[in-house]
Amino acid sequence: MYISYRYIQAIVNWSWLGFANRHTARRYPGPVIPTRLPEYIVAAIIIILAPGPSVLFVIARAISWGRKVAVLTVAGNVSGSFVLSTLVALGLGPILSRSDIAYLAVQWGGGLYLIYLGIDAIRKRSEHAADMTNQGPRVPSVRQSIRDGFWVGLLNPKAIVFFAAVLPQFVDIDGGNVTAQLLFMGLVFCVLAFISDGTWGLLAGTARQWLATDARRLEGLRATGGIVMIVLGILVLISAVVSS
Repeated sequence: MYISYRYIQAIVNWSWLGFANRHTARRYPGPVIPTRLPEYIVAAIIIILAPGPSVLFVIARAISWGRKVAVLTVAGNVSGSFVLSTLVALGLGPILSRSDIAYLAVQWGGGLYLIYLGIDAIRKRSEHAADMTNQGPRVPSVRQSIRDGFWVGLLNPKAIVFFAAVLPQFVDIDGGNVTAQLLFMGLVFCVLAFISDGTWGLLAGTARQWLATDARRLEGLRATGGIVMIVLGILVLISAVVSS
């Protein structure tokens, strides 16, 4: 395990993130890959699998127009998420590396907002299900599919809270190079999201008739996503209490 970790670190050091690491080493010395990366991957997979705005948008596209549009939407969605993660990393990295109070504030604010998003998702599950089966009669072009997915990914509140409140908990604050660590983990999240959301799109495109004929199935998806967000929000708050 030690050899493989060093091997991965060497590859990253010569990548774009490694380039950023060398140019910021004077202010943030330390590794790019955090030691808690496996735990972070588990947390990322859990939040990605939960049917939130991005997943539901992809499923809606798949139901209305099939797998091709759904996969193109995922490509745009992930691109928007990466831009979002980069903005959060550049904004939060220097702050979190200098202030324990800011770190706790981000945890509390993000945890509470995740719980709010989960409750709202459950409460409005019927309304969201109706929107998913009413995307309009006109099939979007390749450019439109990517563009629409990009904006959904960039403005996704679940992703914003994850990048701002959940992701920083897996950073090696004392190890330095916080910004580069956040950038690396944001990239990992986007790769996982592309695989997961793309799978959702392909499955929904294949079973589009089955999903569209019963609104309760879509409502169940939305409610499940809401429950996962509430649980994750509670875990974030527990972590904030323990670390304070």
